[in-house]
Amino acid sequence: MKEISAGGVVYRVRESKKEVQLIQDRYGKMTLPKGKMEQGETVEQTALREIREETGIVGSIVVALEKIEYQYTHPEHGTVDKEVHYYLVEATGGDLQAQIEEIRGVEWFDPHEAWKQQKESGYANNDSVLKKALEALRIEVEA
Repeated sequence: MKEISAGGVVYRVRESKKEVQLIQDRYGKMTLPKGKMEQGETVEQTALREIREETGIVGSIVVALEKIEYQYTHPEHGTVDKEVHYYLVEATGGDLQAQIEEIRGVEWFDPHEAWKQQKESGYANNDSVLKKALEALRIEVEA
């Protein structure tokens, strides 16, 4: 079985400073908003819908960042081939509001603090996604 999801690294510019959004998932890990593609959607539409649903933020895609592929075991479907498409997304509106049915919280961070949170409490496969997003925003961080 194959499952396709999409999401993004959301950023905004506030008082001429860039901020990056991270969510805390139901397991307490810092991560990026993402979710499963619905019938008739493109991966880009999925990314923007999932960001809006999980965080309350409306955005526009700036650039594709990365596609991550991995497998996991589903109790009913067995081995699932998972594909997640990530985009750099500029926040254009909405109000920050965590979808509490799905996640514990959502917050804006200084880009260097977001990187620190990712390295300390994030999923390892998101390191390259966030690093590529920060590079696209012309922000350097230590690997």
